[in-house]
Amino acid sequence: MNIACAKEIKNNEFRVGLTPDNVKAYVTRGHTVYVEKGAGLGSGFSDREYEEAGAVLLDSAEETWQKADMMVKVKEPLEEEYGFFHEGLILYTYLHLAADKEQMDALLKGKVKGVAYETLKERDGSLPLLVPMSEIAGRLSIQEGAKYLEKKYGGEGILLSGVPGTPKGRVVILGGGTVGANACRIAVGMGADVTILDISIKRLEELDRIYGSRIQTLVSNEANIAKAVKDADLVVGSVLIPGKSAPKLFKKEYLKQMRPGAVFVDVAIDQGGCGETSHVTTHDDPIYTVDGIVHYCVGNMPGAVPRTSTIALTNATLRYGLEIAEKGLEKACLENEVLISAVNTYDGRLTCRNVADSFEGYTYTDLKTLI
Repeated sequence: MNIACAKEIKNNEFRVGLTPDNVKAYVTRGHTVYVEKGAGLGSGFSDREYEEAGAVLLDSAEETWQKADMMVKVKEPLEEEYGFFHEGLILYTYLHLAADKEQMDALLKGKVKGVAYETLKERDGSLPLLVPMSEIAGRLSIQEGAKYLEKKYGGEGILLSGVPGTPKGRVVILGGGTVGANACRIAVGMGADVTILDISIKRLEELDRIYGSRIQTLVSNEANIAKAVKDADLVVGSVLIPGKSAPKLFKKEYLKQMRPGAVFVDVAIDQGGCGETSHVTTHDDPIYTVDGIVHYCVGNMPGAVPRTSTIALTNATLRYGLEIAEKGLEKACLENEVLISAVNTYDGRLTCRNVADSFEGYTYTDLKTLI
């Protein structure tokens, strides 16, 4: 199979879909790998390293897309890349279609086989291609939130850890999954006063066993969220329903009840955001203020630390990518039904139920009936 990797063009996105070691793994198994020149520079991988691993370097994105039987990326394609789609192309990347109808329509029109990292679910219910970026985003959420609490950014001027004789900063985390647990870990490590909410009692029990009296756990419901965020200095939104738009748990009405200069970090923004006042921002212009509350809603948070993010992501994606390359997508799905959960679009049909349910007028088709 011809495997391709184009340079990411999203704002301040320095990650890359394949490392030189990944290229070597594909080439060793008899595949041809095409890499756009400069694709890995942002993550610290030179063109020479790709060549030495066996890649064929190409001068342009257009050439790279044209060569691809399977395009391996990090982020969803942008509008300027839609013209590169061709029927039968396997696109292996994060898609987040529930928050991007335009991209979904382009994939359907181009009859692209869209294989989404974020919806691949293993037999144990885990999301192995989402976890590494969720871990990084969760940890970054506290790091970024602490920065934007500084007065020069419009924040309260609060130090999360406090110092002897002063109150600690109050952190409220909505969701106790991978993002929330990693945010909790960093917030506790910084010495903040941490409250975490989740709908799962079992998950709260697990977090309570880990952190004990260092955190407050609460069942996630509207009343508890409203009370918790009222006195928060930093709120982290980390809820997820794979493939679906994130539920709007952080209401606009809460903003006026909070202290001016508090910060809201919406890690769920890739799936539409879990705040009613959330909209996507970029690393170039990461924050905006609504009713005195600073909002940080960057859609590709892990792109801020591309070396770590690229290595963590490709460690997880390589295994499934090789399986698709060696068997073809259809045979790979028939032999390993885990891969079916990742296929969002196929031959002009929506094959992810949660994505189809996110839009009126779209229907879900079982992939098994198509292959």
